[in-house]
Amino acid sequence: MKNSIIFVGLDVHKNSIDVAIADAGRNSEVSNYGTIGGGLDDLDRFIKKLSAAGKEPRFVYEAGPCGYDIFRSLTDKGYDCAVVSPAHIPKSPADRVKTDRRDAMTLARLHRAGELTYVFVPREDDEAMRDLTRAREDAVKAQRVARQQLGGMLLRLGFRYHGKNWSLQHLRWLADRKMPTPAQQVVFQEYINAINETTERVERLTHQIELLVPSWRMAPVVNALQALRGVSIIVAATMIAEIGDLTRFEHPRKLMAYLGLIPSEHSSGGKRRQGGITKTGNGHARRVLVEAGQTYSHQARISRYLLKRQEGLSQETKDLAWKCQVRLCA
Repeated sequence: MKNSIIFVGLDVHKNSIDVAIADAGRNSEVSNYGTIGGGLDDLDRFIKKLSAAGKEPRFVYEAGPCGYDIFRSLTDKGYDCAVVSPAHIPKSPADRVKTDRRDAMTLARLHRAGELTYVFVPREDDEAMRDLTRAREDAVKAQRVARQQLGGMLLRLGFRYHGKNWSLQHLRWLADRKMPTPAQQVVFQEYINAINETTERVERLTHQIELLVPSWRMAPVVNALQALRGVSIIVAATMIAEIGDLTRFEHPRKLMAYLGLIPSEHSSGGKRRQGGITKTGNGHARRVLVEAGQTYSHQARISRYLLKRQEGLSQETKDLAWKCQVRLCA
């Protein structure tokens, strides 16, 4: 006897999972199963009950802080599972009640109707590289905050440096500063220590990215991207770790939409109004791509740094990179 298909919505939390079940058929009932434990063993016991009842479950849950362990566990066992973007779940403006139970039932119902937007789940090795590039991004943010705090204090106390900030000369200038009071000297030194610590952290993580990328399965793509002006190993590794397999996008427009780099639009009544970029989707990849794009505001040229990055690449790749640069710098 063929198993009957059911759609299972999971509202996942650290210690619990709320479960809802929708029978196949658009008008069939959506029922609340209840709450189970948040571990994979708890989920396995629930699945065994479904299998014993002759059910073929198709799971869905929201992307969130619990990651993709559930997805990988279910798909490894041969079950159909999808992860949905919370930002793209259809919601009625009149719906002002939110509970875990209702969320699970909504997921089950919309999954059955095929009205959900599913997210791309990275491979474990790709996710590991993404963790590394995001850790470096966090370190850069911490470094920037520490520098801003020190700069704000110095400006407030009347210390002004007129050269390039954070150059060797600037660091020497900072080392010679004496604060008006012992308390302020302590604060000054703590800010200096914080800057040194975060700078070392950025350097360590940068080194680890450079060390681990060559053994990553996406290394050929990362190397090829570095043929482009403004795309260092950090930019290339971040982009690929965040985006994943570029071939999953049917057209470059789809990729740009994923990155939030297409114009926003508010058109009605025959009038077309476009605004700034949407800034939806993956902000990490968008940030490094925008920063890299700033280099194209200058005249097209191949610097010695770019030549170094292009070593070992095919002539076809280098020619394509130059063609892109000429077009973007025009």
